[in-house]
Amino acid sequence: MAKIAFILLCHKDPDAIVLQARRLTATGDFVSIHFDARADAAQYARITSELADNPGVVFATKRVKCGWGAWSLVRATLNAVEAAEAAFPEATHFYMLSGDCISVKSAAYAHRFLDAHDRDYIESFDFFKSDWIKTGFKEERLIYRHWFNERTQKWLFYRSFDLQKALGLTRQIPADIEVQIGSQWWCLRRRTIEAILQFCRDRRDVVRFFSTTWIPDETFFQTLVRHLVPAREIESRTLTFKMFSDYGMPVTFYNDHYDLLVAQDFLFARKISPEASLLKERLGALWESDRVEFATSQEGEKLHAFLTGRGRIGRRYGTRFWERESTLGPERNLYMLVCKKWHVAKRMLHAASDRLDIKGVEYLFDEASCPLPHLGGIERTLEKRNRHRRALMRMLFDYHDTDRLLVCIDPANIELMRDFMSDRSNARILELQCIFDDQYLIGHAHRVGLATSDTPDEVIGRMLPTLRHEFADESVRIRDAEFPRHWRIRQDRSTADNAQVLADFFGTGQDAAHELAQTPFLFDD
Repeated sequence: MAKIAFILLCHKDPDAIVLQARRLTATGDFVSIHFDARADAAQYARITSELADNPGVVFATKRVKCGWGAWSLVRATLNAVEAAEAAFPEATHFYMLSGDCISVKSAAYAHRFLDAHDRDYIESFDFFKSDWIKTGFKEERLIYRHWFNERTQKWLFYRSFDLQKALGLTRQIPADIEVQIGSQWWCLRRRTIEAILQFCRDRRDVVRFFSTTWIPDETFFQTLVRHLVPAREIESRTLTFKMFSDYGMPVTFYNDHYDLLVAQDFLFARKISPEASLLKERLGALWESDRVEFATSQEGEKLHAFLTGRGRIGRRYGTRFWERESTLGPERNLYMLVCKKWHVAKRMLHAASDRLDIKGVEYLFDEASCPLPHLGGIERTLEKRNRHRRALMRMLFDYHDTDRLLVCIDPANIELMRDFMSDRSNARILELQCIFDDQYLIGHAHRVGLATSDTPDEVIGRMLPTLRHEFADESVRIRDAEFPRHWRIRQDRSTADNAQVLADFFGTGQDAAHELAQTPFLFDD
C-alpha cells in the first residue's frame, strides 16, 4: 500500500504546523519539514520540541532563508526531500505541500488512488511552446542570470537584468534538456525522487544553471521529471486544487467551502484561510476517516466563478468574493505612519523596514506614483486603490508573504484610518508630528499650487496662518477620533521620549527603538 512522505515547506503558525504533521502521520504517512530560516527561531524550536517524539516526522538538516521566485525555494525543497528519502525507506510517494495546504479526501482514498495509478503527478509543459506564462519575462527567466530577489532587491534585480541585456550577456540552456514549466505542487514516486537526487549529484552544471534562473520552483522539478521519466508515466497535472482570482492572486478558501473542496478531483487544496478553523477541523476529520467513496468533478473553477459572481445568494450585483471576506485578518499587523511631511514618514518607513524587517509601502493611497507590484490592475489609480483598499492591502500582505506591513498615510485621509482601525486586524497608528516653520509652509503653498513665483509676499503671508491652522486641525481630528491604538512622536521631544513611543508602537526592544528615534535627518526639511 502507498505510503506518502509529505514535503512540508512552511514559515509561520507553529501550532498549525504541529497539528498538520500529527494529522498526516496519524494515518501511517510521514512528514519532512523545512521551516524558513528567516522565521522566528523560537517558533522553530517549538515545532521541533512538540514533534520530537513523533517517529514519522523529520526535519531538513539545513534550513534556508527562502525568497519568492528565488533558488532558495528549490534548495529548501531538496533539503527536505533528502531528509525524507533517507529517513523513510518505506515511503512510496513524496508529496509537496505548504503550511497553507490541507487534505480534501481521506488518507484511505489517497492511498488507494496512488496504488491504482503508477505515475508521477506534476504539471510540466514545454517552456517555450506553451502559454503557461501569460505576461512578463519568459525566455528572460532562463537566458539571463538572476542573482537578486525581485521582491526584496528590486533595484538590483532589474539593474542587473538591464546591464546583462545591454551587454548581450545571454547564456545557453544546457543542450540535453528541454525546459518545462508548471505548478510547484507535485506528487512523485520514490524511484523518481531517487533519480532526481542522483541527477543533482551527477549534473552540477544543470543545478548551477537553474540556481540563477528566475522562479525556478516552476521549472526545476518539472524539467528533471520529464528528462528522467518516460512520458507515459507522467500525468501533467497537480493533485493539489488551487485557483487564482481575476487579479492573479491565489483564491483563499473559508469555512463555507467544505462541500466545494471535497467534490473536486484532487487530494489536497490550497490556500486555506488561517481563520477557517471549522473547515480545517472538518477536513482533518475527513483525512483520518475510512471514507473511500467520493463523487468528484473538475468543475471547481466554474462553480466558484458562478457562486462569487452572484454574491452567493443569487443577486446579479452581489458581493464579490474578495470583498465578502474583506477583513485583513486578525493575525495581521498593519502599521500606519501618519505625517503631513511625506519625506519624514518615508524616512521612518525605510529605517523601520531595514532595522525591524517589516515590509513597507509609501503613500500608496495619496501618491499616484508610489511604486507597487503588479496586482492585476487594482493598483493602477488612486481611485481604485482607495475604493478597494482592503482588497489591495490583502493582496500586498499575500504578495510579500508577510503578516506585518508598514504604510504611510496623509493625515487628511482620516476616513481611511477609520476603516483600517475598525478592521479585525491589529491595525495601529503612529503620528509623526512635525514643526511647520514659515519656510516649509511657503514651499507647501508652491507645491500644491496655492502660490507661484509671481505671488506677492504679502499674499503669501496671509496664507500662512490658514495653512498652519489646517495642519494643526488635521492632527486634532485624528486625536478626536479616539483611536484605541494611536501613538505620537514629536519633532520637539527628546530622543529618549520618542524611542519609548517607538518601542511600544512596533513592539520592539529599546535598543532598536533608540536607533529608529536617531534616524539621521528624520525631521529635517
